[in-house]
Amino acid sequence: MNRMFKQDLYRYYGESGEPFLKRVFRPLELKYISVFRKANGCKFLPLKLFYMLRLMRLANKTQIQIPARTRIGEGLYIGHLGRVIVHPDAVLGKNVNLGTGVTIGMENRGARKGTPTIGDRCWIGTNAVVVGNVTIGSDVMIAPLAFVNFDVPDHSIVVGNPGKIIPKENATAEYICNLI
Repeated sequence: MNRMFKQDLYRYYGESGEPFLKRVFRPLELKYISVFRKANGCKFLPLKLFYMLRLMRLANKTQIQIPARTRIGEGLYIGHLGRVIVHPDAVLGKNVNLGTGVTIGMENRGARKGTPTIGDRCWIGTNAVVVGNVTIGSDVMIAPLAFVNFDVPDHSIVVGNPGKIIPKENATAEYICNLI
């Protein structure tokens, strides 16, 4: 749990580490990630409940709603404070960037009933929506305001509503910094 948060910090600050003043006045999105990692990794039930209560309080304050049971790889980066919603059954890989207003949710009926699985090195832009039992590959950029309810192969960019896939090698180059 502590190692995972150190990887998340690396995504924010790189080799230089977290500056003292940033540690004292840590941004709320980093506080949320810290408490999420503690609630997610804690095995001792009373302490886990304490972290889950802190997470719920921070969710009200930050408008970030990522439940403690969500599986997220190391290197999570939430770009800005604001509404971010992730379904508890969704799976996110390593080095995932989430913009403000992102929704990663469940589709309740039909062929894609279920929640998304998102690969490594994915950049999901502001107000993008990813829903359904879909697989988003690695090195994928989902543009702001895109609606994705279909599988996306590796090395792709998704734009528009409805989404359109544009194949591109190194799709997230220079968008995702300080890779783990």
